[in-house]
Amino acid sequence: MMSLKRDRDREIEVEDDDNVPVKFGRSHDTEDRRSRHCPYLDTINRSVLDFDFEKLCSISLSHINVYACLICGKYFQGRGLKSHAYTHSVQFTHHVFLNLHTLKFYCLPDNYEIIDSSLEDITYVLKPTFARQHISNLDKQGKLYRAYDGTTYLPGIVGLNNIKANDYANVVLQALSNVPPLRNYFLEEDNYRGIRRPPGDIMFLLVQRFGELMRKLWNPRNFKAHVSPHEMLQAVVLCSKKNFQITKQGDAVDFLSWFLNALHGALGGTKKKPSCITKVFQGSMRIFSKKLPHPDLPAEEKEALLLKEEYQEEMSESTFLYLTLDLPTAPLYKDEKEQLIIPQVPLFNILGKFNGITEKEYKTYKENFLKRFQLTKLPPYLIFCIKRFTKNNFFVEKNPTIVNFPITNVDLREYLTEEAQVTEKNTTYDLVANVVHDGKPSEGAYRIHVLHHGTGKWYELQDLQVTDILPQMITLSEAYIQIWKRRESEDNENHTGA
Repeated sequence: MMSLKRDRDREIEVEDDDNVPVKFGRSHDTEDRRSRHCPYLDTINRSVLDFDFEKLCSISLSHINVYACLICGKYFQGRGLKSHAYTHSVQFTHHVFLNLHTLKFYCLPDNYEIIDSSLEDITYVLKPTFARQHISNLDKQGKLYRAYDGTTYLPGIVGLNNIKANDYANVVLQALSNVPPLRNYFLEEDNYRGIRRPPGDIMFLLVQRFGELMRKLWNPRNFKAHVSPHEMLQAVVLCSKKNFQITKQGDAVDFLSWFLNALHGALGGTKKKPSCITKVFQGSMRIFSKKLPHPDLPAEEKEALLLKEEYQEEMSESTFLYLTLDLPTAPLYKDEKEQLIIPQVPLFNILGKFNGITEKEYKTYKENFLKRFQLTKLPPYLIFCIKRFTKNNFFVEKNPTIVNFPITNVDLREYLTEEAQVTEKNTTYDLVANVVHDGKPSEGAYRIHVLHHGTGKWYELQDLQVTDILPQMITLSEAYIQIWKRRESEDNENHTGA
């Protein structure tokens, strides 16, 4: 009994990195206790490891001090005596755990740290990092990589899991991940790590989650050839105050507009202070606006009103992150076989809205206005949103008109003001992403066509499915959102898909 008591007296209690009390005697070599070779490394099952989901304990649902069991892939809290991870290790003889925050490996229930270089691939999948040299070469190669599950994939051309009804968000995230300057900014965490936000501001969570998703999409060492946007979308639900949901179909244009503005604000951008979002996508235009008399008024009264100052045309300058293109009203007639004819319209016809001549009437609750538009500055990447849906009090109607557009070499010089035509050197654009909406307005599905810059090939992505596609097939779809890249002077003349 005396010797037992003496041993107990010699025990001291310390706290490790994770504030877990660890008991050991003074005579023990502490370094050996904290890290040694683990005999259970061959029990790790990489095929079940999935770090795309929210990092919370599967039992207590706590975010604090969460460990992943590397044998079954489940998450548990703590590793001290009586903790969920400790209990799991004893109950199921699963011994190897990874702290999801510190990226340290531990063997339980023995509770020692494992240091082994063979585990580096697991920490890289959990937290991929990109050197500047690697980032600069992303668009110069088209090398296929093999995932741990045996499938081959191109980094960046990776399917996103449709958890329930979030394909409207998936296509926007995939489109933005293939815009090189935006991608490069978010691949390197140091670019935004130092941005200071007010206390209690949750919007910066969007930036962090988008950066994490971007790094997973472009990770050349993935365990599987697809990614789940679960954490990214949870941040969207939280930051949009549930305006955008995972379980309910949304509108891709509404999401794109909210997401770009939210990122701009979270990155410290204002109307005067730019962010990487405005540097990439923001252009400017002139808006000429003229108030119209009420249509029910007598002709003489209308003429008298038009002479008043408030009915004269006014000019204002405005910035934009995307341009909305209006489709002509779809005809309702059928052909001789009683089938609806799908109308078609050239892209340049609907771009006429911005030629400074075409007038369009806008109705508000009280007043009517006649407006015309002309561009004054073109951004490096130009987003078109083709207005397919019209909403009224009762239902949403979809316009199925096909827009005929070239894949490359779209010159927008004629839509610029005379002054801008002198200052803007490069006005030619090539398509890099094309979001398509198929089916009915409320029940339809989204897919996206993206250009892989390294190979010059086009791919179609719909949820987890990735297939290559011929450029000429892209123009046959019901395009909804398009991203165009401006050709810079130094760009070579070899443009795929022309």
